[in-house]
Parts: sequence; structure tokens; C-alpha cells
Amino acid sequence: MTQPQIGRAATPGRFLRLAVASGKGGTGKTTLATNMAFALGRAGIPVAYLDCDVEAPNGHIFLGPTIHETRPVTIPVPEINPLRCTLSGDCAKTCRYSAIAVLPHRVLTFPLLCHGCGACTVACKQEAIREVDRVTGEVEGAMAGPIRFFQGRLHVGEAMSPPVIRAVLEQAPFDHTIVIDAPPGTSCPVIAAIRTADVVVLVTEPTPFGLNDLI
Repeated sequence: MTQPQIGRAATPGRFLRLAVASGKGGTGKTTLATNMAFALGRAGIPVAYLDCDVEAPNGHIFLGPTIHETRPVTIPVPEINPLRCTLSGDCAKTCRYSAIAVLPHRVLTFPLLCHGCGACTVACKQEAIREVDRVTGEVEGAMAGPIRFFQGRLHVGEAMSPPVIRAVLEQAPFDHTIVIDAPPGTSCPVIAAIRTADVVVLVTEPTPFGLNDLI
């Protein structure tokens, strides 16, 4: 069987992209997503399972893939050239995430706060900023029987999972049915995971609390 190659971008096609999400964790979302992928694969339907719950991926526990390929996920962060910097403060004024602070005699950067938008680089008229890649996680590719398997892992201490989620989604083959295991909740990581889906299946526990989170 052909091994999946990480880096192959998805293109629009006739195959369904199905996401499984939940209002909270522990509802059985991954159990449903992995069983759907398993059933499709056993029926002979080309299927790929994408674990986008990158803060705690656990689809591998159910599907037992053999990981054969890993690549890092990076975001561009600013690096200051003190020889060109005039301490104008334009970069700090432009940054919406407080990732740059201009002091009287130097500029401080806070890579963990940086979203990699590049606005500071554009704002710097002295061209004293260049972007360098900072690793925030990784994407792993594998086969789990007939299922093409991809999962992301956000490094411990990182605050932003959407870049890793997007990197996982980029691996989706265009000629397969896609099952996306989304993160729990309703915040930005969930939106990043389901935005390309044709159908979203919501999973909840049969309690008033679970129904409230689902709604």
C-alpha cells in the first residue's frame, strides 16, 4: 500500500470531509471518529483520519498506527537587528499581541506571544526585523491498516494550537473521505479544525450539563 506523504496539500473534490466535535471533553468524540474511520476503511472506502485535537491527541490508541514520518510545525517570529534598529517603536505599536516591547535602549521580543502575522516586519521602516522559524509542534503521518492516519502534537508550554491544526489539515488527501477529530469546546482551535468540513457531527453525553455544552 502506498505510504502517505506529509506535505501533500488538499484540493477540492467530491469526497466528503466530516468533522466530529463536542462542546466539552470526555463525551466519546474520538471513539466515534475512530470507529467511523475504521468502518469506512473496512468497507473498502478510501479514508483518512486526521487527529486535530493537537493538545491531547489520542486517536492512535484506538487505531494503532505505525508512525513513519514526522515533520516540525513552525511559525515565523521576529528577530531584531540592533545595528539597524532606531527604537522608533513602530513595531510595538503595530503588534496586537504585545509580543514586542521597546525600551529606552533595546527591544525585547516575546516569541511565545507571537502569532506569526508579520505585521511588525512590515511596520519597521528601518528593515531591522527579520523573521525566523520557531518550532511549536509536529505533524505525524502513518498507516493504520487501510486508513491513512495523520495527527498533530502541540509542544508542551505552547499557547497556540491553530497553526498545528492547519498543518494537519493540509495533509488531507483529496481522493479520500476525511474524518476530522476536532478539539473539544467552541474556541478558536475548534473553528480552525472544522472550517473546511462539509458536515459536523456533534457528540454529547446524555445529561443536562452535556446538552448545555452542546447547544
